[in-house]
Amino acid sequence: MKKFVIERNLPGAENLSSEELQALAQTFCDSEAKVEEGYVWMHSYITGDKIYCIALAENEEAIRMHARAGNIPVNTISEVKTVIDRSLAPEADE
Repeated sequence: MKKFVIERNLPGAENLSSEELQALAQTFCDSEAKVEEGYVWMHSYITGDKIYCIALAENEEAIRMHARAGNIPVNTISEVKTVIDRSLAPEADE
């Protein structure tokens, strides 16, 4: 499966309560079973009015199927091509 970043516009996302976040996480998980193609939600970042989800999927259509199954907005889908981190900067921790 490929890794994707999914941007979802959700006004007031930063103000969701713990209970609302738990319900949203449950929706993400429950909707996985309804996707005919491979889809795995990994985690999400919430910033202001947006949620950025990291997911593994066979293709963009699997992401759209997941969104329809959970009535979850999808605004942009971007496939991750490369990941960089601190391990690529060996002098960063000196």
